Amino acid sequence: MKKTSEIKLIVLDVDGVLTDGKLLIGSDGVEYKSFHVKDGMGISLARFQGIKVAIITGRKSRSVEVRSKELQIDFLYQGIINKEDVLHEIVTTLDIDLQNVFYMGDDINDLPIIRSVGFSAAPKDASEYVKSAVNFVSNFTGGNGAVREAIELILSNKVNYEALVEQYLNEKIMIIQ
Repeated sequence: MKKTSEIKLIVLDVDGVLTDGKLLIGSDGVEYKSFHVKDGMGISLARFQGIKVAIITGRKSRSVEVRSKELQIDFLYQGIINKEDVLHEIVTTLDIDLQNVFYMGDDINDLPIIRSVGFSAAPKDASEYVKSAVNFVSNFTGGNGAVREAIELILSNKVNYEALVEQYLNEKIMIIQ
């Protein structure tokens, strides 16, 4: 897959992609989210390979900030209405083309980016309309390994995946899941 071998930037939505989409809001107004460690490991491997990672989400949550810091996400944008403007800002900063961008989203607000990038994906439980617009539909639901599967697809088309894993392990990288 030529498109996946040229990916330099991974951009992810949060709710319904990195999480299962459920919003848990405590009586104190604090929002809680559940992230999957498999997705975290995929992100760590992508970053190890030199691929930049960005999160662009319409909601704002302290838990997303904490998780992004843990995973050393390169770009975090929360509370964004026009995700496409932010994406253009990031690709300009990195001096890359939209064809070098992978995006995973799950709902209709993600369609402008899905339509503009080189490779796009959606979790298994994404909107049917979105699934019909992407290049790849994961076998996993949002928040349950969909991101990891897509990242493994990208990495296995970019490098020798087995060698990458061995190098990651041999260098005794602090494994952040």
